[in-house]
Amino acid sequence: MKKIIILIPVYNDWESFKKLILEINEIIKDFKEVLIDCFVINDASTINQPDLKKPKNIGSIKILNMKKNKGHARCNAFGIRYLIKKEKFDFLILMDGDGEDRPIEIKSLINQILKNPNLSVVAKRVKRSEGPFFQFLYFMHKLITLILTGEKINFGNYSCLTRKDAETISSKANLWSSYSGTVKKNIKNFGFINSTRGNRYFGPSKMSFFKLLIHSLSIIAVFKFKVFFRSSIIIFLLIYLNKYLGVITLVTILGLLILNLIIFIVSFRAKKEELINSQENLNNIQTLEH
Repeated sequence: MKKIIILIPVYNDWESFKKLILEINEIIKDFKEVLIDCFVINDASTINQPDLKKPKNIGSIKILNMKKNKGHARCNAFGIRYLIKKEKFDFLILMDGDGEDRPIEIKSLINQILKNPNLSVVAKRVKRSEGPFFQFLYFMHKLITLILTGEKINFGNYSCLTRKDAETISSKANLWSSYSGTVKKNIKNFGFINSTRGNRYFGPSKMSFFKLLIHSLSIIAVFKFKVFFRSSIIIFLLIYLNKYLGVITLVTILGLLILNLIIFIVSFRAKKEELINSQENLNNIQTLEH
């Protein structure tokens, strides 16, 4: 029997998590050939945890309580590294705990890895639930990432990794700042399912414009040397075309130089030492009962 661990970061949104595990419990009931456990990374929540019970179809639920808030990306990085070192499993599913990663798509992820157990699977976003402004920003993020890095990254955290691939990325410094960028850079072959971004169960999104910008830049920063190389080519082309473009050349070159500087600064968020020592932030582990 194959063992799957679902890794879920939570910060204060316990009401959503409570609903999520009930939906997961219902969805996985027909999968008799796999055992599914859940590990929750409590990112130093300031809201008291409600009374939670383990549903019957989930093998176990453990809550890893952190001492200090580190943010969503770093919870995932810590969780991946912790599970590689401490747990036996065949596959690792990463998902958000607020409903935006739709639990129904766990079926598709599991079916894919059962068909090809040597290939990790990502949830490719084909439809989003946010408003037009956010969708425009997301489109621009994908376009700029493609131009600067040559990489098409159309997935987020929602994915299912083989243990081998999880182990591959568990020691990469970039995992501390960007999961999707690290997967794209270090895992050469993976499958995908089509995924629709769901609606949050409760309350508005906690993702501010600034956090969204840092998230986007962190993905690009994983490929900072590619960005520098491609930017250099663009700058040389602009210099060559200067007599046709005029002032546009200077403005574009200046913009590229500033963007490269920002990306270089953001790349310092990828701290391997903090990733390696991330277990020091673990306070205690709580196991949910029936």
